[in-house]
Amino acid sequence: MDYQQKIIEEASVMFRTYGIRAVTMDMLASSLGISKRTIYEVFSDKDELLKGVLKWMSQKQSEVMTKIFSESENVIEAIFKMLDLMSDHFQKMSPAFLMDIKRFHKGLADYPADVHDLPYYSNNSEILTRGIKEGVFRDDINIEITNKCLLEVVRMSNDNEVFPPDNFLNKDVIRNFYINYLRGISTQKGLDLINFYEKK
Repeated sequence: MDYQQKIIEEASVMFRTYGIRAVTMDMLASSLGISKRTIYEVFSDKDELLKGVLKWMSQKQSEVMTKIFSESENVIEAIFKMLDLMSDHFQKMSPAFLMDIKRFHKGLADYPADVHDLPYYSNNSEILTRGIKEGVFRDDINIEITNKCLLEVVRMSNDNEVFPPDNFLNKDVIRNFYINYLRGISTQKGLDLINFYEKK
């Protein structure tokens, strides 16, 4: 039995549901029906376990994104599917999960580098390149600069001081930022597709 994978998957569910601080190794062991000693034989401490969880989450989300983009008719359709998926992701995730990473695990917040952005945005360069080829994004944009701007837009939308969670839904902030930024780099064809998918 692959205890490492089993532990990571269960810890991922519990962390996202209750937050990292609220989940103890005893709780995790009880949920898995194994001893706490078994967990410590695989992971030396909670931080190492969290690294494993974040890496696994990043890999899973990357696989989902690859599937979405390969099955979409155009890049704009793929982006809207991505945003819908992200919205569902945020609704199912306890706000305590991201808050715990930011407040108590700052050293891990960049592991992997795109995790705290919930790596829907790690492949922006591919999105932009495909969009240019499809004629939905302008061909005069600088992909590297635009990609960095999009990542900063997402980081800013995750800033609780700028957008307090009690007043703003994270999914709404990101969607508004992201779509309006895309409008600025879109051709008329791209704008027409954005308008089409926004009405669906």
